[in-house]
Amino acid sequence: MNPKISDFGLARIFVVDQTQASTNRIVGTYGYMSPEYAMHGRFSVKSDVYSFGVLILEIITGKKNSSFYQTGGAVDLVSYVWKHWRDGTPLEVLDPTLTYTYSRNEVIRCIHIGLLCVQEDPAIRPAMVTIVLTLNTYSVTLPLPQEPAFFFHSTITDEVNSSSKEFLLEHSKSKSVAYSVDEDSITEVYPR
Repeated sequence: MNPKISDFGLARIFVVDQTQASTNRIVGTYGYMSPEYAMHGRFSVKSDVYSFGVLILEIITGKKNSSFYQTGGAVDLVSYVWKHWRDGTPLEVLDPTLTYTYSRNEVIRCIHIGLLCVQEDPAIRPAMVTIVLTLNTYSVTLPLPQEPAFFFHSTITDEVNSSSKEFLLEHSKSKSVAYSVDEDSITEVYPR
């Protein structure tokens, strides 16, 4: 399975069978671009994985990343979903139109996969073949996602209680837990 770059001309930069490259001309839609591409012009097949993760989260939440606004401190879709995942309340991000027609385990698994796809380090993002396998079967053990790329901390103190930790452990068959809590952080966003 060879995923193809399909975001606004980025595919033209690749040659046949090329898996990574660098460019000085950044094209695409912010919010869907991987951090290594948006900030440094480096792209690979893992750049597509990042974009795919954003799309999964958009489908589950029914919200567009490009026009996201939510009260409660989250300034973008990925941060919003991550905060709910970390707090053990991932079903609160679910699109209300899906309220009576969803499988709890499938939705949580899709959120889990979406968050793994938007990890800051491309090396820990899953390959597309792994994503397809994971979506089709529960036999694949998923690692716990770490704080995603471009995560914006709110001015609200984020507390993680024991039920949140239990939730995270329950929804990953992995025995190793990478977990950290940012007690208090303030980030000011300035336009260019």
